[in-house]
Amino acid sequence: MTSSSLKPMPEDAAETTAPAKTYDVPPVTRALALLRYIAAGNRCRNISKASNAVGINRTTLIRLLHTLEREQMIEKAPEGDGFVLGYGVLELASSLLSSRDIVRTSRPILHRLTVETGLSAHLGVLSATDVIVLVRETPEAQLISNIREGSRLPAYATVMGRMILAHMPPDAVRTVFAGFTLEPITPQTPTTLDALFEQLIADKEAGIAWSVAFYEEGIGSCSAVVLDQNSLPVGAISLSGPQAYFEPGSEKRQQIADGVCEAAKRLSAMMGYLGS
Repeated sequence: MTSSSLKPMPEDAAETTAPAKTYDVPPVTRALALLRYIAAGNRCRNISKASNAVGINRTTLIRLLHTLEREQMIEKAPEGDGFVLGYGVLELASSLLSSRDIVRTSRPILHRLTVETGLSAHLGVLSATDVIVLVRETPEAQLISNIREGSRLPAYATVMGRMILAHMPPDAVRTVFAGFTLEPITPQTPTTLDALFEQLIADKEAGIAWSVAFYEEGIGSCSAVVLDQNSLPVGAISLSGPQAYFEPGSEKRQQIADGVCEAAKRLSAMMGYLGS
């Protein structure tokens, strides 16, 4: 990969690669925006506040809430004030997860990894500019991170995202981030495509991505990529835990690196990858 190939595209070129919205269905878009708003912990107790937050007028918002409740996508909060996600969403999510071979295959691998290291293990896949956590295994200890199954994390700022992006063609990475602003999460976050590519090259050469409070204060993590039969990235496995375990020189750092790389290698083999 040459340095010239790492330059971001001109703005006019980015516009031509942005996904077209000609066939969007606005009511569906609004319903999904409302579901994501509620999923983030907002109960819609105050209709005016919720209306402003999601950009939906009050009348439409009330109708959407009624429809989503009828379809069991949301339900009244246990306290009787506002809404939370309903079992309809869980049924859809369960159907999705049960249909993903990588999810079923990864669970015992991540469970073993958690038992051996005493740390939280995750499987993530790329979705646009985010990584979605599909599987999480946690040790029988106090959790120090809010990452859970279904969490969306910015790919450019997290280890799983970095490892997936590092194994994608540069042009594909540019397409993913065309017109996208890389917001700083911490002082270590790359905020330009040039800085991101520099990080990705280093991660790919190392074969593992490390984070020492790169995304969450006090949290360390590392990740290795999962490849398929075509040597393409289909996901990434990560370990996370107290920052001190991931610091250079930590007694636990080598065990962490060996564990996550071996787990990713095993899952890659099960996904059909034949490389070393």
